Amino acid sequence: MRLAQALNRPAVIINADSAQVYADLQVLSARPSQEEMAGVPHRLFGAWDGAQPCSAADWATAAKREVAEAHQAGAVPIIVGGTGLYVRTLLEGIAPIPAIDPHVRENVRALSTADAYSALQNEDPERADRLHPSDSQRIARALEVVRSTGRRLADWQKVKKGGIADVITLAPLVLLPEREALFARCDTRFAAMLESGAVEEVEALLARALSPDLPVMRAIGVPEIAGWLRGEFTREEAIAQGQQATRNYAKRQYTWLRNQLPEDWKRAQPENVSPAGDFDILFH
Repeated sequence: MRLAQALNRPAVIINADSAQVYADLQVLSARPSQEEMAGVPHRLFGAWDGAQPCSAADWATAAKREVAEAHQAGAVPIIVGGTGLYVRTLLEGIAPIPAIDPHVRENVRALSTADAYSALQNEDPERADRLHPSDSQRIARALEVVRSTGRRLADWQKVKKGGIADVITLAPLVLLPEREALFARCDTRFAAMLESGAVEEVEALLARALSPDLPVMRAIGVPEIAGWLRGEFTREEAIAQGQQATRNYAKRQYTWLRNQLPEDWKRAQPENVSPAGDFDILFH
């Protein structure tokens, strides 16, 4: 927002957070309110219904459209959010993996995580070595790709198509807040969300009887609050589990932001950001 308000031309803020894309997760995703948007156009916030998964490819297609429309209108598109796969897919493109055979997908998804991991160790041992044995989503994806296409996921990923990094001018900034302060904010925020509508959001999701495998049902806070509502553990335990899940995610994000982005991208602590200084190319 500070950047959008500092510019001497229109700006459009485009969401790149995989939880904030869902209309069902206003509170749990900390999606900005109308007041916080302060009249600046915001795109792809709450744009998907929870029943419809938003893949990185889906988001990148929509984001490319929003970027093009912003440029046509003479506005600066500002992409915000920390879902690395989304940003990478937009900039670098995506591997042209064919649609997975429905029967293969059904058979793979019917396997237990342990059985799927064991199968992946036999059929794509390199990918299996890179994944944690409990990472059910990525294990299933790698296994269904090799079984449906006959090629390993790594082979497909060697060639990517559709990225926009080479056709736009980037002014990137990586925000790296002080770790302990970040984790303290994670704890405070999760506890506060339960008093601000998060419980009602989860109740509404449960009432829809959506598949537990959908991304919206796996979003941080949903399983923890749902477990409390079902009587599986206490409210205090739900808060503790949600806080831990949030901190764990923040740690993974922090590591990704520090190590997986180009070295020449600027890094800064949020409190030290200067719109004119850190995004000087936009002010010429």
